[in-house]
Order: sequence, then C-alpha cells, then structure tokens
Amino acid sequence: MNPLKASADWHFEFLGTGTSQGVPMIGCDCKVCQSDNPKDQRLRSSFLVERMGTRILIDAGPDLRQQLLRSNTHDIDAVLITHQHQDHTAGLDELRAINFIQGHSIPIYCTEAVEARLREQYSYIFQNSKYPGIPQIDLIRIPEGPFQIGNIELEALELQHANLPVLGFRFGKLVYLTDVNFIPESEWPKLKGLEVFILNALRHEAHHSHFTLSEALEIADRLEVPQFYATHISHQLGLHTEIESELKNGRNLAYDGLRFTLASS
Repeated sequence: MNPLKASADWHFEFLGTGTSQGVPMIGCDCKVCQSDNPKDQRLRSSFLVERMGTRILIDAGPDLRQQLLRSNTHDIDAVLITHQHQDHTAGLDELRAINFIQGHSIPIYCTEAVEARLREQYSYIFQNSKYPGIPQIDLIRIPEGPFQIGNIELEALELQHANLPVLGFRFGKLVYLTDVNFIPESEWPKLKGLEVFILNALRHEAHHSHFTLSEALEIADRLEVPQFYATHISHQLGLHTEIESELKNGRNLAYDGLRFTLASS
C-alpha cells in the first residue's frame, strides 16, 4: 500500500517560488541571477498539496512540465487557479500528459473571470473538444465556504492583487497566498489557528500589487504563526542564503522543491 494514501497527514511541495519572469531572469547579470545556488533558481510559482491519495495542483504556469518532471508527479486530481495572469495559467496545455496517463479529464477550479480568460486563451480546447491531442479539462466554479475535493477539504480566500481579485486557499492549518497585496477584513478570520502561512514577498522595495518581505513578515507576526514561508520571490530580494541569515526562527524563504508534512489535526 502507498503510505501516502494510508496516512491522513498533509504533504506539500513548492513546485515553483519565483515571480512572473522567473529567476534567473533573461539577460540579467545581477548576483542572484548569476548564482549557482539551486535555491536562487526559481521557476514560476506553483504549489502541490496531497492528502490520503488526493493530489491538488495550485496554478499551472509556463514551467509546469519541468516542475512535474522534477517532482516525479504524474497523478493530479484537480487544479486550482488563483488568478488569470500568464505566469499562473500558461502551462495548462501540459496537463494533456496527465490525461493520457489517467485516461480522464481533470477538473479546473476557478472563478468566473478566470474561466472567461481560459476560454479565450485556450479556445482550441473548447472549440475542438473531441480532438485527441488537446487537454481534457472540466471548468468548475469555486464555491463559497469550505468544500471537498477527494480526501481534501479546503476553503478559498478572496484577496486583492492591486485591482485584480485573486484567490488564496486554506488546507487544514496551512494557508497559501500568492500575488497578493491586500487582505480584506472579511478574510482575516480564515487565517486563525495556522501552523504554516505562505505569502508572496516579492522584494524589499514597495510594489503596487505584491507584498514586500517586511510586509509579509509583519502579517506572519500578527497571526502569530509558528512557520512562515515567503514565495513568489524576485531576483530583487537578494541571495537566498543572505536573506535567510537575517530572518528569525520560523521565518523562511521557500525554494523550489521544498517539501514538508503537517500532521492531520
């Protein structure tokens, strides 16, 4: 028996922790982009959640093929899309490989606005739905309140990415938020009682649509969460080892390939 299917514990993996252009960035000769430390090499942000044999992918950016190969992941039960920007949706076509393995379509959970963008971006999927060489996906609207996908119960958080509404997600005592710069008061109750809090921390300087590292750390401290991970990190933040050395215990930069487990409560 697969021990992951038998266990009720939560298993998580950062498939990508980079910003929209990734790190290293094309044509950049800064010390981060030239670093040979694998933790400074960041694919576009994506996250994997598994519990009792159910596996959920959050976002499908342009690096998805590379991420799934590195992770040795070839079984996905559902995909959650946080918002419609290209660095979070441009890899959906890669799911056809999963279709071939599983032999069925994959549900894509998203908002109405994201669905409209996907239908435009991937018009060939919906106009030629019987062609065997295209992804087989089913678009499903994310409901309000807690809902179930297989053995995973989750809940969406409604957030802001400048003027764009985006979603974050809570799984047990973990919350994953990316591409956020404002958390409405209505969503703060969903952040209570966390063990792990994941939030974008783009750079040190203020940004119009992302939290900075200091802003993200301030929120983590406000929540009194024991473990914080920063994600959606740009080359402007600095070298992984240098930033990590400045952070207190329980405050860390995530990196591509980082895996961890949380006991089921």
